Amino acid sequence: MSNLATRECVPCRGGVPSLQGEKITELLAELEGWEVIGEHHLQKSYKLENFREALDLVNRIGELAEAQGHHPDIRFGWGFCEITIWTHKIDGLTESDFILAAKIDRL
Repeated sequence: MSNLATRECVPCRGGVPSLQGEKITELLAELEGWEVIGEHHLQKSYKLENFREALDLVNRIGELAEAQGHHPDIRFGWGFCEITIWTHKIDGLTESDFILAAKIDRL
């Protein structure tokens, strides 16, 4: 498992460049099953047994997001949960996005 999950998200104040190229590739290699879309955001879908399991995962992700101060977009329904993460302040990816992804996987 990635050591990213042991780190904490750092609030972005804006005014910093988003991650690009090799740095994204390097951090993505520490995650499993996540996809980078257009060097802009991370995305992953989870398949679950039913609506209750999807809702339970969403609630656990919500608690984690609040604790980290970093909030993904979540779409879910019967048997699935889709997570999209990016840093809204800079409209792109930061290291905290990868940290949150690793923490979500650890749930």
